[in-house]
Amino acid sequence: MKKIIGVLILGMLSSLGFSQSVNLVYPKTSPQAFYAAGRLKQALTKKGYLVKTAKADYTINILNNAQLGNEAYTIEPKGNNIAVAGGDGTGIIYGCLSIAEDLGNGIPLQKIKASGDKPRMALRAVKFDMPWDTYRHSYALDQHYATCRDINYWKAFLDMMVDNRLNALSLWDLHPFTFMIRAKNFPKATPFNDKELKVWQNLFHGIFRLAKERGIDTYLVPFNIFFSPEFAKAYPVQRPNLDHDFFVDGDTSAIVKRYTRESVTQVLQEYPDLTGIGFTLGEGMGGFTSQGREDWMKDVYIEGMRLSGRKVKLIHRIPFSSTTGSLGVTSIETEKLTRKAIEEEADMPFIKGPIWADLKYNWSHAQSTTKLIKVHGGKLFDTYFKPLPTKYKVTWTARNEDFFCLRWGVPEFVREHVEVNSQPYTGGYFIGSETYIPAKDYFTNPQIKVNWKYAFERQWLYYKLWGRLLYDPNTPDKVFGDEFIRRYGAAGKNLLEASSLAGKTPIRTASFFDFTSDLTLYSEGMMAQFGKDKTLKYISVDDQIKRPVLDSDAYVSITDYVKTTVAGGSINAKKITPPVLADMLERDCNKALSLVKDINTSKNTALMFEVADIKAWSSLGLNLAEKIRGGVALQTYRLKGGEENKQEAVKHLQNALNYWKAVVSITRPIYIDMPLTHMMDQNGKTWKDNYYDKFHWALITPQVAADIETAKNAKVLASK
Repeated sequence: MKKIIGVLILGMLSSLGFSQSVNLVYPKTSPQAFYAAGRLKQALTKKGYLVKTAKADYTINILNNAQLGNEAYTIEPKGNNIAVAGGDGTGIIYGCLSIAEDLGNGIPLQKIKASGDKPRMALRAVKFDMPWDTYRHSYALDQHYATCRDINYWKAFLDMMVDNRLNALSLWDLHPFTFMIRAKNFPKATPFNDKELKVWQNLFHGIFRLAKERGIDTYLVPFNIFFSPEFAKAYPVQRPNLDHDFFVDGDTSAIVKRYTRESVTQVLQEYPDLTGIGFTLGEGMGGFTSQGREDWMKDVYIEGMRLSGRKVKLIHRIPFSSTTGSLGVTSIETEKLTRKAIEEEADMPFIKGPIWADLKYNWSHAQSTTKLIKVHGGKLFDTYFKPLPTKYKVTWTARNEDFFCLRWGVPEFVREHVEVNSQPYTGGYFIGSETYIPAKDYFTNPQIKVNWKYAFERQWLYYKLWGRLLYDPNTPDKVFGDEFIRRYGAAGKNLLEASSLAGKTPIRTASFFDFTSDLTLYSEGMMAQFGKDKTLKYISVDDQIKRPVLDSDAYVSITDYVKTTVAGGSINAKKITPPVLADMLERDCNKALSLVKDINTSKNTALMFEVADIKAWSSLGLNLAEKIRGGVALQTYRLKGGEENKQEAVKHLQNALNYWKAVVSITRPIYIDMPLTHMMDQNGKTWKDNYYDKFHWALITPQVAADIETAKNAKVLASK
């Protein structure tokens, strides 16, 4: 009873303007606990609490309890004392951030409830391509150079990661070593003088230190086989590859092997806060057999790790080519020798396990279906899963090459993705892009004043969904809905539902249109590559008719549907036919539009962008629905005639154009023309046959309108 009266008195004093005080007690020697206490102090101060080190109204004890397990935490309130325990430093951070989140949602300390959580996926990583010496040579990536050299950017990005319980940052680059070290035996490989190199080194030391403070592992992932142009000019290499083309034969010379091995060793020695190394077995390794690639990695990277004299974590990417070409197909034989190599590596005392054996989930477009259809190179066999591995864990790279500008978030999709792939052999996920860097905001009209600085801040829901649901797929939608309300007040009430409905548009686009690598589909622009030169263009009605679906167990293509129905056949009732898909798109997108139509965004620019993106996705979905209907009518006319079918096609394709114009109307005032790697060839040159060298929906309108003429000029292909 006395405790209840005390709480009531404290509440009354607070309401009268007297600040309640809080004493934070934490282990001062732990950098993670220090960071956690700092974040919690910020949240408390923002809500009017006075944080002090003496006797206070509340005491929050932050402590370690290893019995909880890695990254797990508990919160136990008892009267005016709250105990936050973490299984390790990372768990301590998550526990403190859980309280900070409650405070941000308006829950006072006296109403904090007992809670706890632990991770489902051990690895929850971001794939981040650095803008210097990029995989795709393109201004679209080079433009992030200055932003990514600013340590303040990395502080903000890493704060976002830890907020969302993303626990690993993987930095990808063709050849990162010359930005990090001056190789002792190959000093001419580095193009910088001592002062310039020191700036680079301070940047990388800063990134790794900030990550460690936040309980985030860091991995350096070079591609192979590459070296700096300066190295190629100064030392006797076999294949200089000055332009860093990646589908080329690898340089097998002894000097390249020695230089790379020594670079691995030196980087690990000079950067003790760097957690691990990753390696790839594809680009720049043409001419190698599958066994040859593994042997090169063992002789160079694994040996370099051993010579570093410390324990190192390892990402062993699964090779996608079973041939001697840089591009090839998968095979059981390659899987067997790769598994053997990984298991041998796991027994090496300097490798800290488990090894992450990484594969691309549905190649480069994970935001398609939660069912695994393909990996890079084609089919995945079961070699990595049977028998159940004990020395490594399979991880999935969930690549996003489909939306960069428009905000996206569908919690049910991400939750199902994690649940479906929570197998005993699964270690976690990498999320991120290869054709996009979330650094400089190069989308937003600069004349519009906004409350964010970096591109990743615009896609906050994408990171929050993947991070929180990889940590705990049972995290309720309320967590994400509350974030909308925290940001936008009552106006944010329906935004999660609207985002979920509109955000199904790119998922369905990718499920209904088969793809392979990065640039073969760009769902946000309703574009794909076609022709021998692989020019990116709008997916026309004929393209949609001809293209097979990704998931043939769930979807029926327009061609197969019309061919079957015209012949009087029947379709499996469990499959999604084109008319059913069109109806699904129309239903969900119209509902999304209805949820946001009455929201007043005139006084909140950030809210205006959220609503605009929901409207844009919805209009793109309605465009696709009408194009599908137009495609069915057009193909039906071609096979069986009937003027009514032609006119039906024209009508639906005119509707599709109208919805496209709605997209343009929404996006033209707020988004500028955007440079994308999709517009470039691998040497950074603009595709010659493109109508444009940048992207905006307005630039695609003539291609959308051309579908109407296609229908008007259609001919019957066969007699009735």
